[in-house]
Amino acid sequence: MATVSIKCPNCGGGLQFDPAAQDYECEYCLSRFTQEELEKIAPETRPNQEEAAYEEKKGGAGKREDSAAGQAGMENAVVYTCPSCGAEIVTDGTTAASFCFYCQNPVILQGRLQGEYRPDYVLPFAIDKEKATEIFLQWLKKKRFVPSDFYAPQQIEKMTGVYFPYWLYSCQVDGKLAGEGTKLRIWQTGNMQYTETQKYDVSRSGTMDIAHVPRNALKKADKKLAEGVMPFDVSAMKPFSMGFLSGFFAEKRDMEQGRFQEEVEQEIRGFAADSLKNSIGSYNSVNIRNQETRLRNKRWEYALLPVWTLTYRERKTGDIYYFACNGQSGKVCGRLPVDTKKLWIFFAEIFLPLLAVLLAAGYFI
Repeated sequence: MATVSIKCPNCGGGLQFDPAAQDYECEYCLSRFTQEELEKIAPETRPNQEEAAYEEKKGGAGKREDSAAGQAGMENAVVYTCPSCGAEIVTDGTTAASFCFYCQNPVILQGRLQGEYRPDYVLPFAIDKEKATEIFLQWLKKKRFVPSDFYAPQQIEKMTGVYFPYWLYSCQVDGKLAGEGTKLRIWQTGNMQYTETQKYDVSRSGTMDIAHVPRNALKKADKKLAEGVMPFDVSAMKPFSMGFLSGFFAEKRDMEQGRFQEEVEQEIRGFAADSLKNSIGSYNSVNIRNQETRLRNKRWEYALLPVWTLTYRERKTGDIYYFACNGQSGKVCGRLPVDTKKLWIFFAEIFLPLLAVLLAAGYFI
């Protein structure tokens, strides 16, 4: 399986995607290149139409073979050779982009993203590491019981930009309902109270376009992390190109869309039904007699979406805590450790002075 390192044509250094400028920068000679320029320089970064056509022509049997081979290797470590320095790069079965730990050049494991595993889209990072670090420190300002180790400089340096794999589901929904709406009018004359009940036949129908409902496609990704950074503005997605991965980590999917089909369709049907109900006018009550939804033009698309992550292992318990930041919008989520020492100090600062005041007051009474 081949490795790719996107090289600067001026000095041969590694090119990395710059989220702030939305282009590529050489960290050695500081040259910059646009996506269009990069595709002319490095054809391997161009969306591979010939490969897609070949896979389609190859048919189902070939795809099943690829899938079986991919599944068999997912749980095993794989060794690659860095194209820059020749050092060995060891990854797990789903890593698709990484760094060489010796020369620090970004390396893309091209074979992991070919054939049926080639993403349809990529949403490029819009937030760089400096901005992600700023968001992290701002988020921590009011978290006074977090251990100092969690935000130590050497810990923050471990913050990593990762493209996580997601399945995106789209369809059209035809929905209709029929029911009976009731309106009540109550008034009082003298000692008598009157109630007028009016009943109406109610019907609603419509068509709704549902686009890009996401599902995390990586088993080892923490579900709360993968879902906590949503939503993404997927309208900014671009056709997949290898170059966008340069300078970041990336993961290949290891869960297929069939795993989520029933769950997603049930969610969409519920959303469509609620939308029809909410369109009904102001009745005191509505009794739904008949309701149905039909999904058509269903399709799944595979995309890599950007997340900044920082993990921390608590020394005593071994528990894993994390910070995650949406690499496009900056939305954050996390599971934070608590420093019991800081908690006891805070308790002492509040409780002991209060106890002293109470004891003093009791002494003089």
